Amino acid sequence: MEYTLQSGFDRMDFPRVTAMLATAFWSPGIGIDEVIAGSKHSALLVGAFDPQGDQIGFARVISDQTRFAYILDVIVDEPHRRQGIGQAMVQHILGHSDLASVYQWLLITRDSHGVYEKLGFRRTERGPDWMEIRSKRPAR
Repeated sequence: MEYTLQSGFDRMDFPRVTAMLATAFWSPGIGIDEVIAGSKHSALLVGAFDPQGDQIGFARVISDQTRFAYILDVIVDEPHRRQGIGQAMVQHILGHSDLASVYQWLLITRDSHGVYEKLGFRRTERGPDWMEIRSKRPAR
């Protein structure tokens, strides 16, 4: 499968990204306004596009662009999965010049540990000191 990776807010097809994310277990039913707002406040957006220019993948990063970055919303359209596209988007993120100073990377995965381990991620050893507030996503 041939595809290209592109970065930047203006290059994303937000109706397509929303359609993909709305079916993901972590963001069921998400609306375009929430996808756009989250994207505007992200440090980096990456999209994968097929030869016809249709967006088939998306990932984004929240970061201070100095010490810390959190990779999230990594998704590839169902017919294009298991072809290395998600892994390529994350590699693109890890090598992006805007994030070259970052030395603390975080992501959360339920079922893709093997994909991320190939890129150098490992299960956190910080379990006892990581804390969270997790609320139900509000209806929008």
